[in-house]
Amino acid sequence: MSKIFAVGDIQGCTPSLKKLVSKLPAKSKAIFLGDLVNRGPDSLGSLRFLKRLQEKGRIECILGNHDLHLLAIDAGIRKPRGLDTVDKILAAPDRKELIHWLRNRPLALNHGKILAVHAGVLPQWSIDQTIEYAQEVEKALRKKTYQDFLANMYGNTPTKWSHSLKGYERLRVITNALTRLRFCTPTGRMEFISKESLKAGPKGFMPWFLVPKRKTQDALIYFGHWSTLGLLKRPNVICLDTGCVWGGKLSALEIPESGKSTRKLQLIQVPGYDHPMRM
Repeated sequence: MSKIFAVGDIQGCTPSLKKLVSKLPAKSKAIFLGDLVNRGPDSLGSLRFLKRLQEKGRIECILGNHDLHLLAIDAGIRKPRGLDTVDKILAAPDRKELIHWLRNRPLALNHGKILAVHAGVLPQWSIDQTIEYAQEVEKALRKKTYQDFLANMYGNTPTKWSHSLKGYERLRVITNALTRLRFCTPTGRMEFISKESLKAGPKGFMPWFLVPKRKTQDALIYFGHWSTLGLLKRPNVICLDTGCVWGGKLSALEIPESGKSTRKLQLIQVPGYDHPMRM
């Protein structure tokens, strides 16, 4: 059986991406954990390369917050910011095809008790619920009127999940959890400012994966988004955002077959973006 790898945040670092893919075992497949573009030197090249691989059946890509940011810029909902590197995508002759491909990507994937997301999972959600809620957002992104969702996607409220949430508030909470979450309270109230280490959250908040009795504690969850954690390997959570765009590494870790130990998983890493002004 061919191996499957999860890969951390690329953020437009095409040279690192191509080097990593060249090191993957023959016939293996990969799931990229979001933030495919932005901040790195070649977001257009990364998007084109990933699209080709996905269409050949070699990979799948999960959407991250930077990918949604690109969709919002393309739709005229947001303007590019100072560190953004998506201008070449917006000027590309294949812009429409790339954007269409991007908005048809999933926000979460699972196989049995193995789950892949970009950022996190709220403590009240089971694996099945996580996939179900992700598909609600995916459906909104694939509609002809997807710009309406993007126009209502941004905001930090509501801060908590409730089954009674409806409309854009419901979709916003789901999106924020899957693409922005780092810290929350034991009851699942989210906080979006803190980006540092595990202990850097505000009083009363904790890393989402340390919340006691979360419903996915028996799952193995692969995620990215949190570069200050680096490579984090715990029995039930693995963070693979190793700061490729910040001069760190781009990391791929094997996904085990269901029920197999995570102790001897194959790790592949390549150097990240060497910024010309980095001292």
